[in-house]
Amino acid sequence: MRELLKKHRKDIIIISIFLVIAIASLSLTLMTRENGEKVRVTVDGELVGEYPLHLDATYELRGANPDTEGEVTNILVIQDGVAYLSYANCPDKTCVNTGKIKYTGQSIICLPNRITITVVGDSDGGVDLVS
Repeated sequence: MRELLKKHRKDIIIISIFLVIAIASLSLTLMTRENGEKVRVTVDGELVGEYPLHLDATYELRGANPDTEGEVTNILVIQDGVAYLSYANCPDKTCVNTGKIKYTGQSIICLPNRITITVVGDSDGGVDLVS
C-alpha cells in the first residue's frame, strides 16, 4: 500500500488541489448569488414584458413558432418570489421541467417556441466607474 501511495503521490496532490479549487469556487458562487427583482420575457429576441417577482401572477405567452401562430404556447407562473413554466405545447417539455428560478442570471428557454425567461436584478449591472 505504501508503494502505491508513493507511486501516485503527485497525482493525489494534483487531484486534491483541483478539489479544493472546485469547492472554493462553488462556495463563492453560492454565497454571492442574489435574488432577482423581476423576470424579462423575450420572444424571438424581442422583449415582450418584464414582470416583478414579488407579485403573484400568471401570464399566457405566445411564442414565435410558426406552427402555433397566435396560440398560447407557454404559461408563466410567478408565485412566492419564483418563476416557472407550468405549461408548454412544445414536444419535449424541457422548459417546463427546468423548474423554478429566482436568482439573477437564471433562465428558462423554450427553443421550439423561441421564448426566453431570464431573472434580472434591480441594478443595471453596468460599469461601476467611468473616468
